[in-house]
Amino acid sequence: MVLICSAAAAADPGDCTRSNANTVVRVPAEFGNPATCFMQAQAYIAGSSIGRELEANERVRIICVPRESIIASTPGQ
Repeated sequence: MVLICSAAAAADPGDCTRSNANTVVRVPAEFGNPATCFMQAQAYIAGSSIGRELEANERVRIICVPRESIIASTPGQ
């Protein structure tokens, strides 16, 4: 999962959460380990319009969690 927050809401990327993120993106792939997840999520965002249009005051946080955790924590799912 990739979170994009404004620096005003999260000066440190670690402070960026689903509740204060401007954009929440689930990378449309699954990975066997956190390192691969992190690298592929970076590449996915860099190659997307979201990554190309980041503002100077936006922070990106990549969170690698099991897909089931994301579905379980998403309202309406």
